[in-house]
Amino acid sequence: MAWSFLCERKGSWSERRNSSIVGRRSLERTTSGDDACNLTSFRPATLTVTNFFKQEGDRLSDEDLYKFLADMRRPSSVLRRLRPITAQLKIDISPAPENPHYCLTPELLQVKLYPDSRVRPTREILEFPARDVYVPNTTYRNLLYIYPQSLNFANRQGSARNITVKVQFMYGEDPSNAMPVIFGKSSCSEFSKEAYTAVVYHNRSPDFHEEIKVKLPATLTDHHHLLFTFYHVSCQQKQNTPLETPVGYTWIPMLQNGRLKTGQFCLPVSLEKPPQAYSVLSPEVPLPGMKWVDNHKGVFNVEVVAVSSIHTQDPYLDKFFALVNALDEHMFPVRIGDMRIMENNLENELKSSISALNTSQLEPVVRFLHLLLDKLILLVVRPPVIAGQIVNLGQASFEAMASIINRLHKNLEGNHDQHGRNSLLASYIYYVFRLPNTYPNSSSPGPGGLGGSVHYATMARSAVRPASLNLNRSRSLSNSNPDISGTPTSPDDEVRSIIGSKGLDRSNSWVNTGGPKAAPWGSNPSPSAESTQAMDRSCNRMSSHTETSSFLQTLTGRLPTKKGKEDELEKLSLLLFHEELALQWVVCSGSVRESALQQAWFFFELMVKSMVHHLYFNDKLDAPRKSRFPERFMDDIAALVSTIASDIVSRFQKDTEMVERLNTSLAFFLNDLLSVMDRGFVFSLIKSCYKQVSSKLYSLPNPSVLVSLRLDFLRIICSHEHYVTLNLPCSLLTPPASPSPSVSSATSQSSGFSTNVQDQKIANMFELSVPFRQQHYLAGLVLTELAVILDPDAEGLFGLHKKVINMVHNLLSSHDSDPRYSDPQIKARVAMLYLPLIGIIMETVPQLYDFTETHNQRGRPICIAPDDYESESGSMISQTVAMAIAGTSVPQLTRPGSFLLTSTSGRQHTTFSAESSRSLLICLLWVLKNADETVLQKWFTDLSVLQLNRLLDLLYLCVSCFEYKGKKVFERMNSLTFKKSKDMRAKLEEAILGSIGARQEMVRRSRGQLGTYTIASPSERSPSGSAFGSQENLRWRKDMTHWRQNTEKLDKSRAEIEHEALIDGNLATEANLIILDTLEIVVQTVSVTESKESILGGVLKVLLHSMACNQSAVYLQHCFATQRALVSKFPELLFEEETEQCADLCLRLLRHCSSSISTIRSHASASLYLLMRQNFEIGNNFARVKMQVTMSLSSLVGTSQNFNEEFLRRSLKTILTYAEEDLELRETTFPDQVQDLVFNLHMILSDTVKMKEHQEDPEMLIDLMYRIAKGYQTSPDLRLTWLQNMAGKHSERSNHAEAAQCLVHSAALVAEYLSMLEDRKYLPVGCVTFQNISSNVLEESAVSDDVVSPDEEGICSGKYFTESGLVGLLEQAAASFSMAGMYEAVNEVYKVLIPVHEANRDAKKLSTIHGKLQEAFSKIVHQSTGWERMFGTYFRVGFYGTKFGDLDEQEFVYKEPAITKLAEISHRLEGFYGERFGEDVVEVIKDSNPVDKCKLDPNKAYIQITYVEPYFDTYEMKDRITYFDKNYNLRRFMYCTPFTLDGRAHGELHEQFKRKTILTTSHAFPYIKTRVNVTHKEEIILTPIEVAIEDMQKKTQELAFATHQDPADPKMLQMVLQGSVGTTVNQGPLEVAQVFLSEIPSDPKLFRHHNKLRLCFKDFTKRCEDALRKNKSLIGPDQKEYQRELERNYHRLKEALQPLINRKIPQLYKAVLPVTCHRDSFSRMSLRKMDL
Repeated sequence: MAWSFLCERKGSWSERRNSSIVGRRSLERTTSGDDACNLTSFRPATLTVTNFFKQEGDRLSDEDLYKFLADMRRPSSVLRRLRPITAQLKIDISPAPENPHYCLTPELLQVKLYPDSRVRPTREILEFPARDVYVPNTTYRNLLYIYPQSLNFANRQGSARNITVKVQFMYGEDPSNAMPVIFGKSSCSEFSKEAYTAVVYHNRSPDFHEEIKVKLPATLTDHHHLLFTFYHVSCQQKQNTPLETPVGYTWIPMLQNGRLKTGQFCLPVSLEKPPQAYSVLSPEVPLPGMKWVDNHKGVFNVEVVAVSSIHTQDPYLDKFFALVNALDEHMFPVRIGDMRIMENNLENELKSSISALNTSQLEPVVRFLHLLLDKLILLVVRPPVIAGQIVNLGQASFEAMASIINRLHKNLEGNHDQHGRNSLLASYIYYVFRLPNTYPNSSSPGPGGLGGSVHYATMARSAVRPASLNLNRSRSLSNSNPDISGTPTSPDDEVRSIIGSKGLDRSNSWVNTGGPKAAPWGSNPSPSAESTQAMDRSCNRMSSHTETSSFLQTLTGRLPTKKGKEDELEKLSLLLFHEELALQWVVCSGSVRESALQQAWFFFELMVKSMVHHLYFNDKLDAPRKSRFPERFMDDIAALVSTIASDIVSRFQKDTEMVERLNTSLAFFLNDLLSVMDRGFVFSLIKSCYKQVSSKLYSLPNPSVLVSLRLDFLRIICSHEHYVTLNLPCSLLTPPASPSPSVSSATSQSSGFSTNVQDQKIANMFELSVPFRQQHYLAGLVLTELAVILDPDAEGLFGLHKKVINMVHNLLSSHDSDPRYSDPQIKARVAMLYLPLIGIIMETVPQLYDFTETHNQRGRPICIAPDDYESESGSMISQTVAMAIAGTSVPQLTRPGSFLLTSTSGRQHTTFSAESSRSLLICLLWVLKNADETVLQKWFTDLSVLQLNRLLDLLYLCVSCFEYKGKKVFERMNSLTFKKSKDMRAKLEEAILGSIGARQEMVRRSRGQLGTYTIASPSERSPSGSAFGSQENLRWRKDMTHWRQNTEKLDKSRAEIEHEALIDGNLATEANLIILDTLEIVVQTVSVTESKESILGGVLKVLLHSMACNQSAVYLQHCFATQRALVSKFPELLFEEETEQCADLCLRLLRHCSSSISTIRSHASASLYLLMRQNFEIGNNFARVKMQVTMSLSSLVGTSQNFNEEFLRRSLKTILTYAEEDLELRETTFPDQVQDLVFNLHMILSDTVKMKEHQEDPEMLIDLMYRIAKGYQTSPDLRLTWLQNMAGKHSERSNHAEAAQCLVHSAALVAEYLSMLEDRKYLPVGCVTFQNISSNVLEESAVSDDVVSPDEEGICSGKYFTESGLVGLLEQAAASFSMAGMYEAVNEVYKVLIPVHEANRDAKKLSTIHGKLQEAFSKIVHQSTGWERMFGTYFRVGFYGTKFGDLDEQEFVYKEPAITKLAEISHRLEGFYGERFGEDVVEVIKDSNPVDKCKLDPNKAYIQITYVEPYFDTYEMKDRITYFDKNYNLRRFMYCTPFTLDGRAHGELHEQFKRKTILTTSHAFPYIKTRVNVTHKEEIILTPIEVAIEDMQKKTQELAFATHQDPADPKMLQMVLQGSVGTTVNQGPLEVAQVFLSEIPSDPKLFRHHNKLRLCFKDFTKRCEDALRKNKSLIGPDQKEYQRELERNYHRLKEALQPLINRKIPQLYKAVLPVTCHRDSFSRMSLRKMDL
């Protein structure tokens, strides 16, 4: 019987172990799909199992157990039959802590010594993964697991039922040779010599379930074996019989032909003890004279599994290592398996074993990767001597390396870092590879006695920590390569290495600052981790290091010690690995070359590390660079680079992905070479690559892919740590002999930052001239790329804008945060390398994204039209560049002139994206900030006015671009991002967690799909870049992170939003301060030359624009200071030339005078006061400023929502104080005038207070503004300002008709005063000209001359009181009328405008106007019925009650949007006033009867609202023909109220009266406001018969309309007919006739009405007949019955009406004179009605 407890099992042992599981380290491995599970949120759990049941041994299969579990669930007798065993199993499951303490490895070794031995240890269980795990061995592990499975003694004679198996690990045949290497159970000793299986009672064929774990000795011999002894255990001990009786023996020899024996065994069992020397034989061998169970058949099944870093368990690897070891040890012949290899056959065998490495299993190859590569490199460097001959295995080894590396890449895609490098190989280069110790007999520190020089000895054991920890630790701690997984060091070692690497002595370096920063690969899109490190840290032409070993440790990864270095050097063989590698690579061809190209990065990095080791061990690091490497090696490198460049050029269209990798690898290689080889030589390599690309570009129709590759290439080279030094930032622009002459590090001290810039031609420094590009080679290449790609003529390169801009942007951000360049003088030198950037960006002004559009609809005020850009021949980029291009860098893509970046006038510019434009402007600002002021000033002096204006345009754009947006914008953006669907989030997580392979990600990123790369420049290695802004220690880094991958969290916390807003604010301040500094330099330039004063207007424009944007207090203080200086220096500029700007300035200053920050208020007040004072001093009269300040305040009050009048009052008080205390002007009229002005301003402010009260009541607000405007009847400028404020308010509420009226009134006002100022025939005479547009316009007639004279200083001085101002107002009015759908009015407006344009011969404008007119008239045609255009609905609103104040007993006509229902306006007004006075106070009067004030509650507020319709007299109708006529210029409105004499609203027909009320308003609608006062009211009362007449006329009209409608509408016609002739119509025509026509009225006054009604009925019956006839022609056969019914009804009606209609009133028809017998037509008199 076997005991088992019912928990889920994972299949039988044979099922579990059938995969060839070999030893492996449990390092972190990548999983994908369902295997990946997230345990971060796992909560600790405890499982307690209490039910254990007995189960038959032969029924332990999974199926049996599942069936048993199913039975248990049923409430049957099954459970009752079972006898449970009392036991308890408790399992606690909890996530492992980040750093578990008291750890034991699977070998039971302490990871760290225990401080307290009493604590329970945490034991790491060795994992047997279900699938292969590819991790190299980095620690010693040599374990054997034995699994006895089953025994079959059924055919054995004798008593053997209760069987146990004893397992021993023997090193000889003697019983005492058992080794204490079997791991003990938890309660036993640590190691024991034997292990027993459990006894299965009375079973001759037991199954076993034990696992026996053995610690294998490092060295095995042929005598080591496993011995299995089988015992029968007596349950009832009898006397003289032992408890255990041996019943069989079997064994497994550990080595077979030198290889470890593992796997499944089915062994025969011997009945006797094995004979002497049995251990070297297998039990399968039939030994003579031995007895076997079951006739020597296999009866014992056992499985042996090894987990070893000593035994490869792969025949190909075993053979290769054995042969190499034989060479090392000189032991011949070599026995491998059944073969004996003699020395003369060794070469062939070695070569075949090298090529056979490719057939070996991948998993063991990876486990022994480090050793394998070391041995292959050893064979390259130290050709073995076989039989006295040196055998060159270089080619074979190179081929093997190439194929192994390619195999790893292909099969382990998930193991690549973001740059496509396999992390196993990267960590090999960084941590393991070193130049082999080439002396053959040197002691070998490698483990396992396998020889060679594997430097495991330098590494701490890291397998003692849980698998997942290694990678996470190395990511956070690795100084050099955070992306490398499987880092074979412990955290302590890493920390030590980081601390070590920081101790770099750069005391003699060219910038005496701290040590270099590590180049994290996380931010570096390129495949060279270690090598970048190595190169970056190596000595530099411009610096001389005091090299230290800690420095070199960072430089080369893990270095061996220099112990006995001199001895080693003597023994060095001639071959050097990098030379041999370069040679093999150059000469290889075919598939080998292809393999090497596929993984070029590996060989490049290997070569570089080899070079650095070579220099280090040969003490050549201080040697001059030219003599470091032999000529032939440099030739090989040149040939290699050239062939790879030609591969890139020829294959970029076919193998895109491979070429991208190759290009990147080559660039990193050259980057690394810059650190170890002669710089001039490396520059010549770069130049040769450029030449190959350039020549190819000529022939390409679409060059963008190749240019993109070249950009990547250049970006990586420029990421060099000493990029700035390589550009010779201090030397003068004298052309050197080579692109960058090489000087050894030691002698380059002279080019420190002390050199002064001598007066050379300044222009050369700002242009991409030949001297500039020769001197500053790399910077020249970068800027040339930028210029070519941004050139609007460059075809097909539009997609690269972002990439090239980001390259420059990242370079600058790296310089900025590099502590070596933090000194301002040094930074100025660095900025000098980028001076041509200013010119390049100035050329792109028309292409930049227009950030100003958000500020004002007019866009940016470009000082020069785009057409003028071409007129400038002296472009920023000199003609010489075009010549220099072909040879060195960039092809002439179109024509030589293309380099001038000028644009042809007709071309449409492709606009850059906002992000690219922003990056470009940041670059501009950085250069302007850090460049030497004197150099800038000299250059500005050389620039033309046009170019300076272009620069000012750029600065204007910068102000808009970097305006502070505020926290709300960030919050809004955050909420939008947050709303993205969960799918998006899932996709993002997928990308972050890396289930997309890193390779695809790299490809996608390189194609620009995941965001742009960053540059791996020294700055980005710095953890905390120095701040961009000096004033407030501002950080620009945030803005520089466009390259960031979009892996950040979607929803930002409050603190993050705050932080972003803070950074945005700091950036805005810093950017504006730089702009201000630049403006100062421009102004200084002007004051020096005195010939360019015309650009001062542009300076002022930028300054004013910056004041208008959201700015920080720090900036505004400086800005006001600059503004005051500018005004005092050039007063006439403001008061005579730029009068509009003066008005603008007043507005800006006033706005800041109302600021809540006291410092801003005091600065703004001072500026405003000095402005007035200056104006007064110039002409002893400051009427203009006075007027402009008043207008500005009016405009501010009218338009600004959050305007604070309290703060403004304080500022006005300050200004008054200034005036009173100004001693110089005390005797003049100035203080009085200031006082007068301040009084006016206070008046306006009190209006503001009222306006604030009515902010929510649009009608009241407009009324108030109207009243203020009316108050300025004598001040045209101010009235105009308020009219425009009103227009703005109307536009906000989409009252376009009213906005148009305001603009027409404004234009009329301007015309009125223009006609006084300028007598021009074509201009409108005054407001009379506009009366066709609106009859209200006459109120703008000018006040008589004695009150206002337009010639007076300060009057009519605004920009609108000009011809262009008038044209602008009318254009706006036409646009508003068009939006309101009043196209007829558009025509009237253009009637005024056309003569002006005709007089100016402006054909372009005229063509536009006629186009718009055509549009307007065609809309009128299409919307002829008028129903398509709904103009407005009118209501009479009366206010009653003292609560309303001024409004009490006032009646208005309100104009509401079209189709407004009575309920809507009622609800709106009731709601609004209810909120104001209280809901229970406001009451709406539901009827439209006259209101009796006495009957109303005095404590309540009453509103009466009635729908009214426009009313026209009969004579008016002949002029008001169209729908528009009937809805425009309306002054009279009517509403009807039904009543009866006894007070009811409705009664019988004969008692129903109707009251018509006609209202006349003070102004015609549409007007400049939406409600107009009722000035006159008249009432007409209709008697019942008159009401009847009106009703019948209306019915007759309806019939006529329905009959003659085109196209005919049968439904409508039938509806009207039914209402007219249907018998059931209540109060229908018949009843009306019967009530009013049955008797002749007794009152003669009613005769005429009676007759009129009778005629109405006559007409009515006629129309009914027509309608019936029309209906008959329209109906189908199905409606014939309905038609007959209608006709019957009609005849009945006609019969009933006949007597009534025909009864005439005789008195009306009496003859006027007696009839004579003859008729005399001459004497006939006309008939006249007579009162009888």
